[in-house]
Amino acid sequence: MDEDIVSRRYLSGEYADKNPDWDSGDAPWKAALVKEIMERNSVHPQSLVEVGCGSGGVLAELRSAYRDTRLSGYDIAPGAAGFWPRHAAADIQFQVGDFLALNDKVFDVVLMLDVLEHLGDPFSFLERLRSHSRFMVFHIPLDLSALSVLRETPLLHVREQVGHLHYFTRKLALAMLEECGYEIVEARYTGASFSAPRRSLKTKLAGLLRRAVFSLSHDFGARLMGGETLLVLARPRVQA
Repeated sequence: MDEDIVSRRYLSGEYADKNPDWDSGDAPWKAALVKEIMERNSVHPQSLVEVGCGSGGVLAELRSAYRDTRLSGYDIAPGAAGFWPRHAAADIQFQVGDFLALNDKVFDVVLMLDVLEHLGDPFSFLERLRSHSRFMVFHIPLDLSALSVLRETPLLHVREQVGHLHYFTRKLALAMLEECGYEIVEARYTGASFSAPRRSLKTKLAGLLRRAVFSLSHDFGARLMGGETLLVLARPRVQA
């Protein structure tokens, strides 16, 4: 993949310097979310690929549930490959590079977990991705909220620390997927502010207030206070 202003942070090692564990601690939590939404919708893949797989931890966690599934992972960052040998027993095919440039196969499921917000042009990527899978599972941070806009610091932090270039609410994320030719099978909040691992004490305390507000209206609470992520199962929309 040619280096550009967006991909440079991943190719140069800048991202790895700021995030040395590649969020490996979240892998069991994310894998459980993926497994749950696929099983609830009777999606039983024979082939599954994660685009932007990072450390490969999610795929390794999924292996125990999908023993006969062909698992593959792609990431443009050479630094991510340092984690992959530890998953050798899981029989996952990893590759460094641009999934769309290197791959012409059609998979049963494509995973994109915390990836869309990093892309320079997510619309073009999503349009090209449609022909590569029967189902897609997206995990999308919902950084945009009334409080994050008022404070602004949280948005600048995720931009600087983890490279988020695009910020979403639930409806904005779903609108983008639909505009790019996807049919939404299921979309739901994950309760990340009070269920995700490795939360700071500040986040845990804020999670108590969020839980109370979300109990009244989850959608309104997420738009007001943030702290949520969106899990989406989608498929390419059949053209009339």
